[in-house]
Formats: sequence, C-alpha cells, structure tokens
Amino acid sequence: MTVIKDAVVEMHYTLKNDAGEVIDSSVGKEPMPFMHGHGHIIAGLEKAVEGMKVGESCDVSLAPEDAYGPYYDEAIQEIPMEDLKGIDKLEVGMELQSQDEQGNPVVVHVEKINKDSITINANHPLAGQTLHFNISIESVREATVQELSHGHAHSSSCSH
Repeated sequence: MTVIKDAVVEMHYTLKNDAGEVIDSSVGKEPMPFMHGHGHIIAGLEKAVEGMKVGESCDVSLAPEDAYGPYYDEAIQEIPMEDLKGIDKLEVGMELQSQDEQGNPVVVHVEKINKDSITINANHPLAGQTLHFNISIESVREATVQELSHGHAHSSSCSH
C-alpha cells in the first residue's frame, strides 16, 4: 500500500538544521504515526511522503515556506509583568498560551525576562529555517472507520 489520503502511516525521521545538527529524531524510539492528508505533519513533508511505500526512505529539504513559515520580527513583543499575574516561576524558553487579535489561541515562548516586563516570541522555534529530513516509511494501512471519524490515527492501545 502506498501513502495516500486517509492512510495511517508510521515513519521514522531525523530532522537536521543547515549546520547538520540533529534537532529531533524518532530513530531508536517508536515511529511517528499520522493520518496522511489531514495536516498532522508540516505541509512540505506531507507532500514529500505522498506515494511512498513501506521500506522506502528519502532525504527532503524544506524551505521555511514549506515548513514552519518565515520568521516575523513583529511576532516579538514586550509584555508588562503585571499582565502575567497568576503565572508562577517564569523561565526563559517557557511556553505560554496567549490570544491573537481574533481571540484564537497562540503559543508564545518567553525569550527574555526583564525587571518589569518579559519579551515573548510567537514565532515557531523553527520558523525561518530550512529543515532537512531523512525519513523512512515503516508501515502504511487503511484508516479505520473510527480513525476517519476522529480525523487522526489511533495507536493500538487507544480506547476510543
């Protein structure tokens, strides 16, 4: 079976940056499962695995536009400390939930802690970077009726 829309795929991947440093990898762990064609992996990677078969592997380089998008300087903001009441122990790198102008949830990262404010960054940590993946397809199967109705892959231990 090939990787097509609605197929449940398990793949191993190793992600590197332009310097060749490993950013993330599933090798030595369980392969990453996802339902193909549902936006569960970044767009460029989903396009790259389309049509692949079990046992196939490839190297894929993705420009920021096909990965986590460009880096936006305007996504960095300074927020007064008084707006963060109720948050214990702020740390650089910590993720906070915020809202955009339309009220949609947005994850931001604490970039800097100042005396009376913090600097947050709404860019994805990999935004603006060209990403290099080595991927291998470990399994491909048809999605179950439940998986299709839920819109995501279930592990064998899922009790939906």
